[in-house]
Amino acid sequence: MKLMKVTLLEFMLLGVFAFVVTSLLTPVMGRFALKHGVVDIPNYAHKTHSKPVPYLGGISIALGITIVILVSSLMSQSRGRVLALALSMLIPALILGAVGLWDDLKSLSPLPRFIVQSVFGLTISLFLVRTETLGSPFGVYVIDVAVSVIWIVGITNAINFFDNIDGGASGSVAISSIFLFLLASTSNQFFLAALAIVVTGATFGFLIWNRPPARIYMGDAGSLFLGILISTLTLRLDPLPIDRFASFSIPFFILAVPILDTTTAVLSRIRRGISPFQGGRDHLSHRLMRIGYTKRISLLILWFMSTAFCIFALVISFAPNSVERVLAFIFFMIWVVLLILFLRTADESRVKR
Repeated sequence: MKLMKVTLLEFMLLGVFAFVVTSLLTPVMGRFALKHGVVDIPNYAHKTHSKPVPYLGGISIALGITIVILVSSLMSQSRGRVLALALSMLIPALILGAVGLWDDLKSLSPLPRFIVQSVFGLTISLFLVRTETLGSPFGVYVIDVAVSVIWIVGITNAINFFDNIDGGASGSVAISSIFLFLLASTSNQFFLAALAIVVTGATFGFLIWNRPPARIYMGDAGSLFLGILISTLTLRLDPLPIDRFASFSIPFFILAVPILDTTTAVLSRIRRGISPFQGGRDHLSHRLMRIGYTKRISLLILWFMSTAFCIFALVISFAPNSVERVLAFIFFMIWVVLLILFLRTADESRVKR
């Protein structure tokens, strides 16, 4: 991944380029969705909006990221190698984004989506292990592949699940990718840093239209595209900590809040005897609103939590080797305490309607 030296100005230009392209494409896709009736109608109990909102924002995110990455790759001095690496990241994300788009239009059942995610997770994992581009490998082929598949499928679903409040998934991915950029650039992983800053710019460009009250949703097309992309980027991150536990903890903390949201919702549904894939008002945002916070304040709390855990990842990365494991354990226990606290709040089944 250490293919090229990129200046701070070049990084910033990539981010700004992605921001501009995506922010311009998003209202265009919104008008197209409204014209053709591709909208999210609030006809389910777990919906938090009151008026139809257009989908297809995910297409603007995917196009924005793809355009910027391809243009910058073709302008690179190591054009062929950089383009090949870029396509290895983009093609799986684009295909899974297309599956998400089909789901937005036709409402696929959870099983076909899970099968497709697993197939792509396995394919990407085999590629990463065979090309030795995993950031923190165990060194055992079967374990590396299995853990990578679980991570890719898990994070892809976590980002999809976290898209349950205006600005939730887009804001979280924007925050995570900023810190991923910082971690990658400080460890001289310039290609990875470049991809991360492009994702940052694109998600912020979309966020100006997706913040509360959202004027457009990314839909499954966007959440699945971003999910597989950010999961692959974090797998390729080679963090500075020497301690293995600390190294593995850094990607976890970068995406700690979407993981927390999904874990809370899944455990809540299992204990209530319903399918983990069934929609519901049992996510972190719903729980915060049930205890009295407004939608906007709930979102700010989730953004703050995402930022805090990403800062934890930075702290571990720059901490002395002797305390890396201790810090990682302390920060993980904070995550566990939050999980317990959120699970102690009312599930939707216990809320008086």
